[in-house]
Amino acid sequence: MGKQLSFDFLPELDRRRTQKAVEEALEKYRLYKYLTFEERESTITASYELREGGSSGRISDQTASIAIHNVDAREYRKKYCERVERAVSKLPPMERFLIRERYLSEDADYITDYNVYGFKFQPPISERKYTKIRWKAFYKLAFILDIAVEKGEE
Repeated sequence: MGKQLSFDFLPELDRRRTQKAVEEALEKYRLYKYLTFEERESTITASYELREGGSSGRISDQTASIAIHNVDAREYRKKYCERVERAVSKLPPMERFLIRERYLSEDADYITDYNVYGFKFQPPISERKYTKIRWKAFYKLAFILDIAVEKGEE
């Protein structure tokens, strides 16, 4: 008799909450990827700040803190997008195609699931098969991105 492989070690996820977490991560990706980053600028006009009891002892360098924010925020966005792209690239071809077409394109907010399974897949696939492929992709992405929500977890 041959041994049967068991996948009991894979945790059971809260499907609804995990899907929501993955969709939020992919929406954040789109925002970071396709919206331009507005840099903060320093003000030239001096401003009066009421300080009761004298000097606070703090030294403020507005220009330096703004420059640091601009560099750090841009770098954070870039690293986040790269992380999501690496995670998606690890998926099997059908799952990767589904995620890229439905969730990573610039106009993803206007593309429906029906549009993807009925027109983007060649040949078209059924809604049921699409749902299975999407859940498998979400399951894997949830672990890769460390956003999986296990059942019973609050």
